[in-house]
Amino acid sequence: MTYLELVNDVLVRLRESTVSTVGETTYSSLIGKFVNDAKRQIEDSYSWNVLAQTITVTTASGTSSYALTGVGQKFRINDAINTTSVITLDNTTVSDMNRKLNFGTPSQSIPSEFCFSGVDGNGDTKVDLFPVPDGVYTLKFDVTVPQANLSSDSTSVKVLDYLVTQSAYARALIERGEDGGTNSTEAYALFKGMLSDAIAMESTRYPEDNFEAV
Repeated sequence: MTYLELVNDVLVRLRESTVSTVGETTYSSLIGKFVNDAKRQIEDSYSWNVLAQTITVTTASGTSSYALTGVGQKFRINDAINTTSVITLDNTTVSDMNRKLNFGTPSQSIPSEFCFSGVDGNGDTKVDLFPVPDGVYTLKFDVTVPQANLSSDSTSVKVLDYLVTQSAYARALIERGEDGGTNSTEAYALFKGMLSDAIAMESTRYPEDNFEAV
């Protein structure tokens, strides 16, 4: 569903008139905020496959720091590999990396370890590598990255749309108070059950994920 369709779905549940654009009324704009809040909560609850990305880093000889372009600052790391050398990259601590890169002259060889180290000018997270690359290597970082906030009417949500509408509906009920229909507690409990069911179903496809129902 698109951003506009999500907002109108929630408005219908609230027995309100639909709109032609999210910003048409003050109330529809508020529902738009609830939709984005709901989307964010659902994204944070699990490493959804639909949000998975692979960020490729190509190293240069003598350079230890690289940005994960497009990853931003809010993401989950699932795996990291050096495909050139066919090895796994180990995620080490910042303190360990600091010592390896700054106590004496760091060795240059096949990079096999990384740690996260600040952000670049675009707000993308950077990684430090050790050993410092002695040549060109292709590194692949498998990450889960939340979708940017919905802002255009025509933008489609990536996570399950029915979860977004149910959570946004519960939030709207809390804001407006009870009005004789479904109360906010019931609506939110229904959302939590739906979310747990969706996570349980998706997790069957990924044996590496040990999840807890939220």
